Parts: sequence; structure tokens; C-alpha cells
Amino acid sequence: MQTSSTSILSFDEYVSHDATALAELVRTGEVTPAELLEAAIARAESVNPQLNAIVTPLYEQGVAMTKQLPPSGPFRGVPFLLKDLELEWAGTPMKSGSRGYQNYVSTADSEVTKRLKEAGLIFFGKTNTPEFGLTPYTESKLYGPARNPWKLTHSPGGSSGGSAAAVAAGIVPAATASDGGGSIRIPAACCGLFGFKPSRGRVTLGPRFGELWNGAVIGHAVTRSVRDSAGLLDVVAGGPTYQPFPGDPYLITPPERPFVEEVERAPGKLRIAFSTQALMPSQVIDPECVKAVQETVRLLESLGHIVEEVPLPYEKTIVTEAFFVTVLSETAATLRELSAYLGRPVRRGDVELNTWAQARLAGGFSAEDLAFQKRRWNTLNRSMGRLHESYDLFLTPTLPRSPIAIGTFQNKASEERLLKLVDTVGGLKYLKNSKTVEDLAERSLGYISYTVITNMTGQPSMSVPLHWSADGLPIGVMFAAKLGDEATLFRLAGQLEQARPWFNKRPVL
Repeated sequence: MQTSSTSILSFDEYVSHDATALAELVRTGEVTPAELLEAAIARAESVNPQLNAIVTPLYEQGVAMTKQLPPSGPFRGVPFLLKDLELEWAGTPMKSGSRGYQNYVSTADSEVTKRLKEAGLIFFGKTNTPEFGLTPYTESKLYGPARNPWKLTHSPGGSSGGSAAAVAAGIVPAATASDGGGSIRIPAACCGLFGFKPSRGRVTLGPRFGELWNGAVIGHAVTRSVRDSAGLLDVVAGGPTYQPFPGDPYLITPPERPFVEEVERAPGKLRIAFSTQALMPSQVIDPECVKAVQETVRLLESLGHIVEEVPLPYEKTIVTEAFFVTVLSETAATLRELSAYLGRPVRRGDVELNTWAQARLAGGFSAEDLAFQKRRWNTLNRSMGRLHESYDLFLTPTLPRSPIAIGTFQNKASEERLLKLVDTVGGLKYLKNSKTVEDLAERSLGYISYTVITNMTGQPSMSVPLHWSADGLPIGVMFAAKLGDEATLFRLAGQLEQARPWFNKRPVL
């Protein structure tokens, strides 16, 4: 697509500003929204063929938005991308990474989409996501794999992998992301970004959704700067003026002040627990991930915080059983919704084999199984609650491994054949207590063993890019706070960003 003129901003100038700073350039008249959009599109055209981060370019709609901006807004004129999942933007496709929805077009905006528009952001594309956001890597059959700007043979993580790849590559300073088991923090860790998961109930999923995955899912963004994340959360959550969106299932206490103000406030002397213990007995934690936490501990101590090592306050079946049954049941529910949209029963060819298999496997579990495993979430809530009676924050690796190569978790050919064979004879639902299912749970959930905990408890959590491996790949560390205490996280994040800046660390493409 051709835009009107050559932007006055070079790429180096454009990428040296975060979203807050770009909005200030627009406010002072040093640059126009159209020029910023042109710079973003030029960067996308240059690097997206390598990354496959943007799967639905919407440049014409972006140009139209530059002419219809609100008169003011904290991010007025800043280019922005939407993850192709859950967030509706009227008149545009939302395929959710699935062949089944490849012809779906939104008829109305989600509430968060409206709030982002009111803040002055300019949308010009949708980003890559795995089918229905089900995997912590982004390799759908519909879109193909998104690639990590730091190493193109590697994954940017998931499920917000396209958003993270686009931000890390400098296409936009921020993009939407959502998190049901780590899908904001995982790609942030893999791409050297700041990824913040808010508390349950902080950001509405309305009006289409009330809660997803028993309240595990929450939306927000991936960003390069802490203040952008805080400012965007003020926009979508309402800050101190928060009012629940009509019909939302959760009510949460409004923050004392805007989150963006917390970034500049000193965190005080915090008590922080940490652990690098493996959740799965067979799991080996990457030494680089352990090193990242150890270096962070030393940094925290140098900043005056009290840091103590503790064992993990939960055990593996909380993840491999209590959360796994939810994933299966929610996958089955998603396919029932797809069936209603298609006006016919879903066929195996409408979705990916693993998605189909998970939904069929759910049929082997009863309502009793689901209710029992959901009650076990309370066990986890109480365990984390006891930890936070003694500690302000809990620190772990974001992931047990450094960024993985594309294809690492894909089925082997023999596994594909077995799944198809067992499904053909209607046997998937009878695998409920088999070693096959146990292995599947450990393999699929072992990678998210640290992140998924706060999805189950609803606590706020952040991945902070404080370490790069010996071969130049980003490694995130993760902090969790008490439910509703985003303020402490943002204060510490601001302090860490000052002490060990990461903003100018960028991949070379």
C-alpha cells in the first residue's frame, strides 16, 4: 500500500520512542498520526515477511482511523496492533487462528476495543496466534509459525506470539495480548519485552464473554516500556474511576491512583520470596533461567529488598490435573460454539488435530471430575495466600526453558497417526486415565508450570526482561503479587527498569 508522503521519522527515530513518547510528539505537533502510521507500515512491510507476526494487514482501516481520532487521549496517534483472538473490531476478520472461523467478521467492537480507540490508538492489523490461543507457542495450521526476531528459527512464544514479535521487531511499541496460562508473559519472556498480567476482574472481556477458562483468562498488552503497560492498563481498566462493565462476573477494588503514577513511585523495602524449583520430577530447569533468577536476586538485594528462597508452594497435580481438565473442557466448549457459528456439527477438518483430540478427550471426563478439580483451585489459592502473608512478591523464572525452536512441541508423525487411528474408532475419550494422557499433560503444561499458577489464583503477575542467554536470547523473570496489588508490581518494575534498562536492547533483522 502507498501512503501519502515520506515520514519525517526514520526507523531509528521511531523505534527510540515508546508509545507514551510518540503520543507526546503528536501532542506537540512534531509529528502527525499519519506519519507515525506510515513509519509503522514501512517497518511491517520490511520485516513481517520474515516474522509472520501480522496475519491480517488492515492498512486502509488504519489510514481511516488517523482521520477520525478523538481530540485528546493518552496515546493519540500511536500505531497499534490487535491480537487475532477475543477482541472484536467491527467490520474486520477475527479468525482466532482457526480454519473454522476463517470467514468470521466482527459486527461490533469489544468494550476494550472501544476504550483503546478512545485513547487515540490507531489499529492497522491483527497479529498471529495459535488456534484458539491453546498453546504457549504460535504455530497454527491456518497462519503458519510466527518467528522470534531474536532468532528466526525460534518461537516468540504464545499465545500472543505475533504481538510480541511485532513489538520486539519495532513495528509498534505495544500490542494487545491475552493470558489464560501465561500467554502475555511467555511471549514477553521469549522476545525481551515487559509482559503484565492484571488481576482477575481488572479488564473486562465483554460484551461477548463474561469469563473464560473459569476466570483464568485476562487481557492486556505486551510493551517495551513499563510506563506504556501501566498507561494502557489505566485505559482499558479505568484506573481510579473503574466501574465494572455491566454483566461482568467479578468486582475488583479500584486502584488508589493511576497505575502510570505508580511506575515513578519508590517501592519501599519489599520482602520477596523466590524459587527455581522444578514442578515436574522429570523437568530440568534451563541453567540460563536459573541464572536469570539468581542475578535478579542479587539486583534486588542491591536495591535494599529482602529476598529469601522458598520451596514451590504447590505441587504438580494442581497443574497437570486441576488445570488440565479445565483446558480440555474449555476446548470442548469452544468447539460447541464453533458448531453453532457453522450451523452444523464441527468436523475434524475444521480444526487442528490436537484441538480436536482435546475436545474429544474431554468427553471422558464427567461433570463430577470438572467440579472436583475446580475445587482444588482453592487449595492453590490458600497456599499462595499463606505465602503472601509473609512476602510482598514471589519470584520465579517465567519459563523453565529459554526460547524454544519452532516445531519443538509439534506431534511426531507416529503420534499424528495414533491420534487419528484412535479417533477413527471413537477411542479418544477412553484415554482418560492412560499414560498417554499423563504424558500429554506433563509435556503440554510443563512449559507453563510457573505462569499458569497466577491464572488459577487470579493474582497479578509480570515478566521482566532482565537477562539474555549466552547465545543472545531473552530470558524473563516473573513476579507475582497479591490479588489486586498491581501497584507494588509496577513500582518494582519501574525501579528495575531504571536499575537495569532493557529498552534499547533490540534484535537485528
